[in-house]
Order: sequence, then C-alpha cells, then structure tokens
Amino acid sequence: MSHAASDTTLSTFTASDGDNLALQDWPLPEGLRLRGVVLLVHGLGEHAGRYDQLARRLNGWGFAVRGYDQYGHGESDGVRGALPVPTRFTDDLADVMQSTRKRMEPGVPLILFGHSMGGLVTALLVAMQQEAVDGLVLSSPALDPGLNSFQKLLLATLPRVAPNFTVGNGLDPDFISHDPDVVAAYRRDPRVHDRISGRLARFIADGGPRVIERAPQWTVPTLLMYAGQDKLVNSEGSRAFAAAAPDSVVRSHCFTALFHEIFHELDAEPVYEMLKQWLDERF
Repeated sequence: MSHAASDTTLSTFTASDGDNLALQDWPLPEGLRLRGVVLLVHGLGEHAGRYDQLARRLNGWGFAVRGYDQYGHGESDGVRGALPVPTRFTDDLADVMQSTRKRMEPGVPLILFGHSMGGLVTALLVAMQQEAVDGLVLSSPALDPGLNSFQKLLLATLPRVAPNFTVGNGLDPDFISHDPDVVAAYRRDPRVHDRISGRLARFIADGGPRVIERAPQWTVPTLLMYAGQDKLVNSEGSRAFAAAAPDSVVRSHCFTALFHEIFHELDAEPVYEMLKQWLDERF
C-alpha cells in the first residue's frame, strides 16, 4: 500500500488552560473530494501517531484526518497518566473540535473516532451534548474498565488521598493484538507509557456508567465495534450501551475472536470493511 498519497503534518495546539497539545494532521491527497473530517482520540497510555494506518485508509476513502495526543500522553504537556481535573479530556476535545471546525467549510461533516479510553472521552462529550457531532465511531470503548480487586482498592483511597500520584496501569501489552509485530512496536515505543493516577482511574470508572445511562436518548449516528476477546476493558460495557441505545441510531458489532485493538489485529480487514460500509451509508 502506497504511503505517498499524503504526508502528515505535526503542530501544536494550545488548550484553553494554556497547556500545549500535540496535533497530527493527515490531509486529503490532491484530487480527492472531501467527504468529511475524522478526529481521532487515542486510548490510555498511547498517542495519535499509532493510528497512521487507519488515518491513511480514511484518506483513501475521502476523509481528512486529525489526531491529537491527550493531556499527559505522547508529545503533549502534562504529567504522564495524571488528570488535573475530571473534565480535562472532554474539555480538550471540545477545544480541538472548535478549532478544527473553524478551518472547515460549512456543511462538511465532523466525525469522532475514539478507541478505548478515547472511546469513553468521545462518548462522554456526545452524551453531555458539549459539541455538535455528525457521527461517532467507537472502537473497544472503555465503558466498563473491568476493575480487579487491587484496582478497586486503589480507587477507594487514591483519588481522595493522593489524586495525582501515578502507578502502573496493570495493562498487559500482550493482549492488545494477536499480531506480535504490533505488540513489539508498542513495547519499544518511547511515546507509550503505563502510568495512571487515582483521579484518572476514577474518571474511567465513573464515565462508562454515565454514558450507558444516557444511551436511551442517543441521537448521534454511532458505529460501535468491540472485541470479543478483550482482556483490557470489559466488553460488557459495550453490550450494555448497545442494548440501551436506539437501534436506528447505534449500530454495534462484536468481533468475537479479536483482542482489544481491533484495527491493529492480524485479521483487521473485516473491521475496516464495516467502518467503510457505515461511512459510505452516511457520508
């Protein structure tokens, strides 16, 4: 597959509280008609650059793509794994969306794509109706973190006693994908970290139930795709959301044999095909 079609550009975005966020743009190759803009929101401990393959696929289908490293992640400012205030991630997403819309022609659709914790952040923003969104794609969203007993103990004490104290997040990289090359690249990536603070853990634990609670009133066209063999987030959260949301608005599919990062799996082609079909129907 040729990568010559588009070159990514890196830039810095200053959030409303003055912290710098790293932005990455995958502009549309020349000669293609713009069908929409997709804004990528990554998961816990990773960064937007890991979505290069997905972004280039979207480019080929006529979508310009923008990603950014969330606070405390990748090349952005902030203590790794910390969260200064519970609304930080959704506030930053709203800021980036507003800035992105200003550069877009009127009438061009803006679609959010969120993976894992990024899926929780995008879904929360939609649930709170903070910004107008034309479509939402959720990839293995962290709507139920599936906490073990140690993590529950941390949550009972840390957010109150030391909300910014960070610990290892306990996620095993071997379970992100069945593809050993993906796992090896993740392990050696200097921009990936394994830190999480009590306040960030509390944000994840509280956010999923809030999204599921709002699911019956969902109005934004949403594609929910999740992994049946997910060992990093509990897929019951996705099932509960899909069961509660209107069928006419939310399409959901469980890829039963896949691990957490469904777009980075050995057999990711059906995942891409489902995304393309959904985008073609709507945009």
